[in-house]
Amino acid sequence: MTKIRNTKQYDLEKRTLKFAKEIIKFVKNLPKTIANIEIIKQLVRASGFVGANYLPC
Repeated sequence: MTKIRNTKQYDLEKRTLKFAKEIIKFVKNLPKTIANIEIIKQLVRASGFVGANYLPC
């Protein structure tokens, strides 16, 4: 069986970092209510999780 290799280059490292930074900018403009504070924490963690767990092949 022959392995097919993907020759396309993706800039996922840069894009995931940009995504996390954009989320941080976004949440800075949200009202700081009790409910929003918890949601903001989760959103920021989740956006950083994507880039932190990206493993290029």
